[in-house]
Amino acid sequence: MAVIGLDLGGTKLASAIFQPDGNTINKVTLSLEKRGGDEASRMITASIADQYRYADERGMQIEAIGCCIPGIVYSGTGRVWAPNISGWEDYPLLDRIREEIHNRNIGIALDNDRACCIMGEVWQGTARGCRNAVFLAVGTGIGAGIMIDGRILRGISDIAGAIGWLALDQPYQEKYAPFGCFEYNASGDGLARIAREYIRNDTGYSGMLSNLRPEEINAHCIIDAFRKNDPIAIAVMKNAVTYWGMAIANLVSLFNPEKIVMGGGVFGPAVLFLDQILSEARKWAQPISIQQMKLEVSTLEGDAGLIGAGFLAMTNKHRKYQ
Repeated sequence: MAVIGLDLGGTKLASAIFQPDGNTINKVTLSLEKRGGDEASRMITASIADQYRYADERGMQIEAIGCCIPGIVYSGTGRVWAPNISGWEDYPLLDRIREEIHNRNIGIALDNDRACCIMGEVWQGTARGCRNAVFLAVGTGIGAGIMIDGRILRGISDIAGAIGWLALDQPYQEKYAPFGCFEYNASGDGLARIAREYIRNDTGYSGMLSNLRPEEINAHCIIDAFRKNDPIAIAVMKNAVTYWGMAIANLVSLFNPEKIVMGGGVFGPAVLFLDQILSEARKWAQPISIQQMKLEVSTLEGDAGLIGAGFLAMTNKHRKYQ
């Protein structure tokens, strides 16, 4: 028995075959190349077909498909909202996959990237065996997969975990509207936004980041500049550490998790800030809960969502529909 897992991001699509023990076979990553609408769904179904062919050639039977989506999956309909994929404001992805998969009895399950990441960590990652854990994804945006008592927290319309909108500053500013306060300041794109603001406001700055065009500034070059004692990079990362610490404190105080796992495109390189983040969190969090929580960085090398999609398929293999 085997299943297919797929992880759709804002820029790429990863797919793989998973065996019941979690072993991953034939991982393939493709560039999304700004595809949207039906083009993006056809890319998904083509990847499924390729994985089916691979499995057939090796005598493996595919029993289910799981797909990780960067946004909101409406569990009642299989429709999705993915802000970084054009035309996916209310897109019937489950129907589109069904139209291309002729085996009507195969289980197909969709879930958001936040949920898939925490499922991946609990199945094969640093949260293995946990029943109360949070995956804090810091990449282009920010989100949290939250597992409480062994179940994914979803909310009334499957939006729980959209913590980019955590209110961590005052007064409110209109610039927070598209992303939320937390994401504006401390996502990967947020680090670049704050760096550009600091550079505009410091007319005497001549450090490493001043040699880059504004659109070239990103989280990775900021962290590199931090390592070389660039003053703007130091200020940007100090700001981010404060926001990350406050957010973790709020998650700890609300949910009393045994573990919070930090992942996404910014972590790794930002792993060097982990002790500072925990120190900041301890200032704000419920004092007993923070002592019970372990803060760690994902060890799944960016594959938490893909592995979670595999787990999603494993746990839905007997269900005809999502």
